[in-house]
Amino acid sequence: MMSDHKPDHTLEDLGVRLKRARDENEHKTRGRIPGSGSDMSGFGMAIRIGSELVAALIVGVGFGLLLDYWLDTSPWFLVVFFFLGAGAGVLNVYRAASGIGYAPGYGPAKVNKSADSADNEGSDGT
Repeated sequence: MMSDHKPDHTLEDLGVRLKRARDENEHKTRGRIPGSGSDMSGFGMAIRIGSELVAALIVGVGFGLLLDYWLDTSPWFLVVFFFLGAGAGVLNVYRAASGIGYAPGYGPAKVNKSADSADNEGSDGT
């Protein structure tokens, strides 16, 4: 049988402790990109932005060269995919610099199918 001992903490106390913990966490995470888990220094950000741009250009030029070699259309695909890679690199740099897409919960909403089916069963009167 369980004891009749009352817990030391009440719900109001829990709310106060949660608010204090959230405020401390917010203070610690200032200057960070949301969801990155680490402080992004200036040098780290410069390395990341440079690697994002270079990687996109390498992939674009690589695809262009492969298609030109395969289809014998030199240099048309190289030129097209160079610009596509440059555009993708600039977009990646913009996303990295502004922190878009790094916040928790970013992405499509997950639907709980069991909750939806329970709600729908009573809607038609059955």
